[in-house]
Amino acid sequence: MQFLKESLIELITQTSTNLPPDVRDAMKFALGAETPDTQASQALNVIASNIDMAAADEGPICQDTGMPTFVVHTPVGVNQISIKKAIREAVAEATKRGKLRPNSVDSLTGKNTGDNLGTETPVIHFHQWENDDIEVKLILKGGGCENKNIQYSLPAELDHLGKAGRNLEGVRKCILHSIWQAQGQGCAPGAVGVCIGSDRAHGYDLAKEQLFRTLEDVNPVPELANLETEIMEEANRLGVGAMGFGGKISLIGCKVTAANRLPASFFVSVAYECWAFRRLGVRLDAADGAITKWLYRDPSRPVEQMTQKEGFPLTGREIVLRPPISEDQIRALKVGDVVLITGECFTGRDAVHAHLMHNPLPEGVDLQGAVLYHCGPVMLKEGNEWKVKAAGPTTSSREEPYQADVIKNFGIRAIIGKGGMGKKTLAALQEHGAVYLNGIGGAAQYYARCVEQVLGVSLLEFGIPEAMWKLRVHDYMAIVTMDAHGNSLHAEVEKETGENLAELQTV
Repeated sequence: MQFLKESLIELITQTSTNLPPDVRDAMKFALGAETPDTQASQALNVIASNIDMAAADEGPICQDTGMPTFVVHTPVGVNQISIKKAIREAVAEATKRGKLRPNSVDSLTGKNTGDNLGTETPVIHFHQWENDDIEVKLILKGGGCENKNIQYSLPAELDHLGKAGRNLEGVRKCILHSIWQAQGQGCAPGAVGVCIGSDRAHGYDLAKEQLFRTLEDVNPVPELANLETEIMEEANRLGVGAMGFGGKISLIGCKVTAANRLPASFFVSVAYECWAFRRLGVRLDAADGAITKWLYRDPSRPVEQMTQKEGFPLTGREIVLRPPISEDQIRALKVGDVVLITGECFTGRDAVHAHLMHNPLPEGVDLQGAVLYHCGPVMLKEGNEWKVKAAGPTTSSREEPYQADVIKNFGIRAIIGKGGMGKKTLAALQEHGAVYLNGIGGAAQYYARCVEQVLGVSLLEFGIPEAMWKLRVHDYMAIVTMDAHGNSLHAEVEKETGENLAELQTV
């Protein structure tokens, strides 16, 4: 099959860079439905621009290209071993081209393989069917939303909702709770795939499989169709909103299936998907591997623009911060302020934070008055220089065990991330004079354009996403969501949405 590898590379490229039409339509609806000039509306404007930029430049929509998961249907007699080999080769090549971020990490050593290949990476599910062609579907589900997957064992007691029993009403409560608990950490507005029943492991597989359904389809099971409609209406009354900023649209899709279970077990498995809902598929000629048909999209139709605006509409009220930043500048900020950062900043994710708990700063790195960016960028080396191909914020909650100490020990003035942080970090911001700035999750192309130059890199042995990159940025936009006075937008929204969730306890 001489065309198989290139067909698979094209599938990976389009999945990573070109959001499918049904998701575009849902996000365009969200943009139109949101209250203008709110933080949620501002976030959706950036998201819309980012979707357009990614498609135009064939750059990753989000820097976190996730764990590539393929579902392959083959005719009887087709060699699945050769298809698996071609998929692995295509994944490695797409990573080399900057369409995928190197995300495969050895769980025992912590070493990044650098090419997205490793034990059980990528994930490939093979099935046989009686059709004559090959079907390959791909979903790229990032770590932020993957971490917000959740599984319930009924009966259960749920925050704000009380008892959830072994019936559809109990399932309804579980799904609503799953959407509420994701807040901004899952890059709302999101979608959920749900499996009622099965066992713990297969239930998650079936839940993720539901994400291959289009957002506008109708469940063939009447009870589940009604449940999906009900969840869509109720979830968008919670008030989580885009990026967890509060707002009208928290969910763009709910897809539910049911599977038989053991009498002793009643699981509800939820696969939470972010707004960067990247899934596509192709049909391939079984003889030569050429693409005969695209699924979810029609390549002959021009891609419709999400917005006529580019990026974030400036009002003139934005506050410019130029590192190194003084404590007085930080203490003058309050929750809701929009800042534009121009100057140097450093990236730092899980490995960097863990390293700094027991080690000094790398040579040449000074964090006094600095901005630390929770970001694992997609980087390509062109000649002797590194270039940023995608660079949005990652979920910050993972750094909660470290962040207060890192702020205290190294004099950091601003943290950029998404989804907010906890009480320990909030106290450190107040004590030491620092702020948490929420970027727009998934807006990897929008923020990549803010990077003027890669100035250097430290700790590259941790792998590209986990290295400490020194960047020069211009007009990097973020919103103050945790200030130096003990205020947290994330805590406020969680409290308010929890009260809204409680109102949905009975219907």
